[in-house]
Amino acid sequence: MRWFFYLLCFTAVQNNAQMDSRRFMDYWTDLFRPLPRNPREGFIPDYIPKDQEEFDFIIIGAGSAGSVLANRLTEVPQWKVLLIESGGNENFFSDIPIFAPFLSLTPMNWGYTSMPEPRACRDLRGKVCFLPRGRVLGGSSVLNFLIYQRGHPEDFNDWARMGNEGWSYDEILPYFKKSENIGIKELRNSSYHGVGGYLNIEYAPYHSPLEKPFKQAAEELGYKWRDPNGEKVIGFSKPQATMRNGRRCSSSKAFLEPIRFRPNLKVSKYSTVSKILIDPLTKTATGVEFSKWNKSMQVRARREVISSAGSIGSAQLLMVSGVGPKEHLQEFGIPTITDLPVGYNLQDHVTFSGNAFIVNQTGMTMNDLAAASPFVAAAYMSGRGPLTLPGGAAGLAFVHTKYSHDLDKTRPDIELVMGAGSLAGDAVGILRSLLGVTDEWYWKVYSSLPYNMRQSTFSINPVLIRPNSVGRLMLRSSNFADHPRIHLNYFADLNDLRTMIEGVRMVEKVISTKAFQRYNTKLHTTPFPGCESLLFDSDEYWECAIMQTSITLDHQVGTCKMAPAGDPTGVVSPRLQVHGIRGLRVADASIMPRIPAAHTHAAVVMIAEKAGDLIKQDWGIPT
Repeated sequence: MRWFFYLLCFTAVQNNAQMDSRRFMDYWTDLFRPLPRNPREGFIPDYIPKDQEEFDFIIIGAGSAGSVLANRLTEVPQWKVLLIESGGNENFFSDIPIFAPFLSLTPMNWGYTSMPEPRACRDLRGKVCFLPRGRVLGGSSVLNFLIYQRGHPEDFNDWARMGNEGWSYDEILPYFKKSENIGIKELRNSSYHGVGGYLNIEYAPYHSPLEKPFKQAAEELGYKWRDPNGEKVIGFSKPQATMRNGRRCSSSKAFLEPIRFRPNLKVSKYSTVSKILIDPLTKTATGVEFSKWNKSMQVRARREVISSAGSIGSAQLLMVSGVGPKEHLQEFGIPTITDLPVGYNLQDHVTFSGNAFIVNQTGMTMNDLAAASPFVAAAYMSGRGPLTLPGGAAGLAFVHTKYSHDLDKTRPDIELVMGAGSLAGDAVGILRSLLGVTDEWYWKVYSSLPYNMRQSTFSINPVLIRPNSVGRLMLRSSNFADHPRIHLNYFADLNDLRTMIEGVRMVEKVISTKAFQRYNTKLHTTPFPGCESLLFDSDEYWECAIMQTSITLDHQVGTCKMAPAGDPTGVVSPRLQVHGIRGLRVADASIMPRIPAAHTHAAVVMIAEKAGDLIKQDWGIPT
């Protein structure tokens, strides 16, 4: 099993270098596409549109939101819907929850990177932050770590208080529940969860040995073991995951595969939209221009174009199509159809990675997937075993720190994610490649640890889930093929840095509990490169270390901000219609006016569910 996995990693890298990404995606898909496991799953046929072909609705992006919208809009049999996706199918490896980090090394990832950050990612490859985004049916729900967590009710009440009518927690909770099929027995009667929806939510079948001390540590520190999607968020928990029988349940698997034979749904794969066609006189979206197999064509929308291309893709598409900040578009000779603040309000969750905690008992952690025995692989094939851990996450905690800008102590500002392994045990180098950590950095920090000790490590990473810092996405050229300039501005507000240090202190409290000290749990104390001159474990040291290796949690939101008419910061209305443009909506993470203190996939699915009803209502269809 070890050498088989090494071979796959080598093959992926070599083929990625030698083939163009489209051909490699075909190779990867054809080689590892599994047979359907139940009647709801199966291969989604590829449709080749005719040039100038007409559809009622054109949806750009078959990701976390686009898959949901395609499902809901095709519930109206007289509506003909075209779903356009730049990538292709999922595969066997994307099904395996713990392989999530590996997927970002394949062409399923768009491969975005940030501009150099003054206070983050400073010691990573190229001095930039890696920003994985899904280029595959299911989008980033195929690359993410499967964690399903919605956020605090007040996160959404904040949206409503900003003037976004219809987006309060009580109004959007039914949409969370609508999509959900909760598979956790003790939650099936909860008023906060839904049963019978398309999206399966489960606990991983595998119980990490770290789960027990994590739960006991919570009790020692005075925290409850909770449902993080229930009445109260503050507390510790086992991750709820978008999982079906121990395998990933992406938006594509959940919402597209069961309806793949609806006659009014057409899915065009390996098709990249380069421009939204907008009549400059009537300011009406009429269709899109896209390329498929190196052939450019246009398709027309009788009713609406809906962009669900994500916070990076939707913002870039609007701007290259003439919707955006006038002065910025003029830099690239793009005629401005509507002057809107597209690309502003970029927000993200940043996490501090790199620390490793050593235990004195073998079998407690799970590192070096290449060393997984045939028994472990066989267990996974029956939907069991450690490979079912969602991205390797074995525990979550949500806490409120003294630096929170909100006096409501029920609202968390730091999340702790406990991993069953750590960067120290990354013998193959997959995590290093995902995070952007250089081999030089890795060996400077961890070479002093013998191999067996590196394998007996786990991680608890603090995540800044209520950041004050705001970034901006800008064009690099007028060509959609040129990735945009992404200014994340992590820690631009120094209070964010202080909050993250408080998150590190919370981690230290967790590992100092009797529950973890039974295993003589200790932090590996080799200082990070560039921070050696500072007193280890001082606030100054942690400030330096955080700026060296903090990375994204892949939760970029806000670049097409939702706000009511008259608000100069808004791009779309509370009904998700682009201000000043007819027949054009945005429905994805980019519309969030403020990032929720949560893993954003759940909120994106909710947005798409609500968008489906808004569109039906606006076209006279009962909901």
